[in-house]
Amino acid sequence: MQSRVKWVENMTFVGQSASGHSVVLDGNGGEKGPSPMELVLMAAGGCSSVDVVSGLQDLQQQITGCEVNIAAERREQAPRIFTHANLHFVVTGHDLNDQLVSRVVIDSLEKYCSVCLMLGKGVELSHSYEIVVA
Repeated sequence: MQSRVKWVENMTFVGQSASGHSVVLDGNGGEKGPSPMELVLMAAGGCSSVDVVSGLQDLQQQITGCEVNIAAERREQAPRIFTHANLHFVVTGHDLNDQLVSRVVIDSLEKYCSVCLMLGKGVELSHSYEIVVA
């Protein structure tokens, strides 16, 4: 896997993936795009959401929506790494089994989500979820 990040101007950069997609990064407060650290949180949310949706579909659950809200804390001094992050999943569907949702969320964060597993080496990760009946 490869990617490239190119400086545009000031603290604005463009990241390009090998698959041909681009994203603007802003290292100066997020005026022109997400900061690199915001992208890390979005990557964790995206990766774990793929696991949750596919896991529930594999278990024949009638899922109609999935959203994950990530709240993270960072150190005050440099390097300003994350110290804690909570991923809160809001899973919407019909007749969803609470135990299956719980298991799929836990499995994502502890077994399958590559981003969360990497973060978990240095960041205290927690999770929560709620089920919304569609």
